[in-house]
Amino acid sequence: MSDTATVPAQRSLSNFSGPFWFFLATLAAGIYFHEGLNALLAAWATPEYSHGPLIPVLSAFMFLQELKAEPIRHGPVNRVPGFIVMVAAVLLGALGKFSQIDDVVAYATILWVGAMLLISFGWAQGRRFWVPVLHLVYMLPLPGVIYYKLSTFLQGVSSELGVLFLGWLNVPVFLDGNIIDLGVLKLHVAEACSGLRYLFPIMSFSYVFAVLYRGPMWHKAVLLLAAAPITVLMNSVRIAVAGWLVQYFGEAHLEGFSHFFEGWVIFMASVVLLFVLAWTMLKLQRSPMSVAEALDLDFSNLWPQAKRLALVEPSKTMILAALVMVLAAAAWQIRPVPTPEPINREPFALFPTQLGDWHGAPAARLSRAVEQTLGADDYIGLNFTRMRQEPSVELFSAFYDDQTKGGTHSPEICLPSSGWEIASLERVDVAPQLDLTAPFRLNRAVIQKGEAQMLVYYWFESHGRHVAWDFEAKLMLLWDGFTIQRTDGGLVRLTTAIAPDEGMDQAEARLQSMFIETIATLPRFIPD
Repeated sequence: MSDTATVPAQRSLSNFSGPFWFFLATLAAGIYFHEGLNALLAAWATPEYSHGPLIPVLSAFMFLQELKAEPIRHGPVNRVPGFIVMVAAVLLGALGKFSQIDDVVAYATILWVGAMLLISFGWAQGRRFWVPVLHLVYMLPLPGVIYYKLSTFLQGVSSELGVLFLGWLNVPVFLDGNIIDLGVLKLHVAEACSGLRYLFPIMSFSYVFAVLYRGPMWHKAVLLLAAAPITVLMNSVRIAVAGWLVQYFGEAHLEGFSHFFEGWVIFMASVVLLFVLAWTMLKLQRSPMSVAEALDLDFSNLWPQAKRLALVEPSKTMILAALVMVLAAAAWQIRPVPTPEPINREPFALFPTQLGDWHGAPAARLSRAVEQTLGADDYIGLNFTRMRQEPSVELFSAFYDDQTKGGTHSPEICLPSSGWEIASLERVDVAPQLDLTAPFRLNRAVIQKGEAQMLVYYWFESHGRHVAWDFEAKLMLLWDGFTIQRTDGGLVRLTTAIAPDEGMDQAEARLQSMFIETIATLPRFIPD
């Protein structure tokens, strides 16, 4: 920043060069990172991230609050770390752009914001603003694989607690996975747990609350960590009240309740609980204070702090950063754009119903809601049988033209939601056992519901690779998008029941027989 404490009334044109280079760098960054910004706008249009536009505003407020305590520096400062971080942001953005994964570009944008603060203020002072920069993460969509695992876990906890509360209310209920059976009505996962979509804004609010809170550090930690439990608790209460209404007043009252008690009511109730938690902790300390006294909500002198941005110095590092951003944006605009080759595959509608000794018949079609959740461009479900008295093998496979728009998520997430419990799950290489010429890693799971058991093989197909771990599949997606400009891929699942009068070895042999036939045919439909 400049060596002067106030902005003079009369300034020569040369004194505006610092803000000019800052503005130029920002404009070029907006052009360079535009895929990430578009991804943010698209995410903000969804219920889960509709709070997104408020995050930059709250981060700016926290930044200006912290700026009040920072004096204007005199003399040279170390801006090199900021430039290094900016180069890292540009490279991360390039990785996201070449791999066609816009969310990676959005993450790079936040890194660039931190870099510009380090360049403007220098390392010693700029690094103190990490809190408002980190808060920007709350406006980004979570990677799909993390989102599905987190939401499934929280939905399961909400369902368990909701059933517990219904028991306290003497409402008969049966829990089947995330399906709450009330006898006259079944509350499914999406219906029972839509309140969880407000987990992210509540977490953001608790972050800001903890930052502005002037109590002990452990108080801040409790307030920050309390967001998720409070949200799950309130959603469980919502489930319990819905079940109670159905039991004593009928289904007709449920729709009106659902509209009234949607996520924003949960959000406001959760905020009230955060204030109650803060009030309780403040009253228990040696020198009690009110919540209003504990929160730093001083809105005075924010504008004078904002005007300090006009004092940005035209340092060599700032000028170099602006030129690098301009060159990066220009280079991306004039680059030769490769023409993507069409994916040469046959539709699953042509999948053969005769594979060796196995005869296939169509499985039940997925419901519209499940199809929307799956998000596949093409999928197939077939039940294959070999002998009349032998259990069948179900083949399910889904193909995605572009996995960056959602893509596959693991059956490890879906199975518990439908009432099946995973008794065992391991990643194995079946190549040695089946005399395959190359490694073939997949997930081998035993699932159960009551006394019924099933054996499951599933894996991800990624351009000739057979991947068992969903996180690895996402990394391969990033790599292939960058190197071969392909983001297609698929999921394959084979399932067979374990009959009461047979052992695990018999079910395993049956599944492996179908597995050999499947992988010989699959490349026509999920190409390498």
